[in-house]
Amino acid sequence: MKRALILGVTGQDGSYLADLLLEQGYRVYGLVRRSATGNTQNIEHLLNDPRVFGQRFFVLRGDLGDPTSLYRAINEAQPAEIYNEADQDHVRWSYDMVGYSSDITGSAVARLLEIIKQIDPKIRYFQPCTSNMFGLATSEKQVESTPFNPQSPYACCKVFAYYITRYYREAFGMFAANAIFYNHESPRRTVEYVTRKITKSVARIANKKQDKLVLGDLSARIDWGFAGEYMEAAWRILQHDKPDDFVVATGEAHSVKEFVDEAFACVGLDPAQYVSSEAAHFRPTKTSTLIGDTSKLKREVGFEPQIKFKQLVRLMVDADFEAERRSSS
Repeated sequence: MKRALILGVTGQDGSYLADLLLEQGYRVYGLVRRSATGNTQNIEHLLNDPRVFGQRFFVLRGDLGDPTSLYRAINEAQPAEIYNEADQDHVRWSYDMVGYSSDITGSAVARLLEIIKQIDPKIRYFQPCTSNMFGLATSEKQVESTPFNPQSPYACCKVFAYYITRYYREAFGMFAANAIFYNHESPRRTVEYVTRKITKSVARIANKKQDKLVLGDLSARIDWGFAGEYMEAAWRILQHDKPDDFVVATGEAHSVKEFVDEAFACVGLDPAQYVSSEAAHFRPTKTSTLIGDTSKLKREVGFEPQIKFKQLVRLMVDADFEAERRSSS
């Protein structure tokens, strides 16, 4: 039974990845930090299944900021694959937590790769990166060779993570792969992210629990995909015959306003009656409209997202609407 270690298993991406790997017959180990121990809703279905938890799914304690816990977790799990889905991944928070973001999103990747090199350099390593690295882009669509021009501390840290992963691949022959993920959403997102803030608010408004929704820049256009599918891309990238870097995206962009309109349409309401935009919610710096070109991913890995914009919005609104309805009964 192939073993995998997922860092950040309680998050959106880590939990979907755990589901996928278990379906593929893996023995899965998930690293959980102390501050996430009370936030396990995304993996409750695994923790509460006696056929899975303690049999094929295991939780280890640790933190990207603590090298000894990383070393111990890798030694205990003895994985064939490691997926680093743990970091400070919120752009807005990175403006206020530059030092922490630099350490956990950037430097921790170097620590992790060095530990892998010392324990077993044959372990396959997956590093998720972000389209925010392109920032003010030089092209309408971005490919793997498009120059980076980051516009936030978070994006700068991810550029470091990207290059240190490539360095360990090229310098030491390790199977270390990068995926440049464009925005990927799901019902497992926290409400700090604009998509989930919108769908949860729409569900609450439809259930008469909320009166209004305040957002920032409604004109921003974003390439949005479904997180569950993107984790399939991550897995396929590590099954590839050689380590490489790939753009993972849908190839189309929609504005925040379009997301709002589509979400309210799902519950038959007019967003004009509930939604406002305030400058306090705008980011200090803006990026270009970032749209990914996934030609390489499709050609070499055989992956292409199937869930596009309207399906994604409907999926998220339906999940939040049902959750709000249940909480009222």
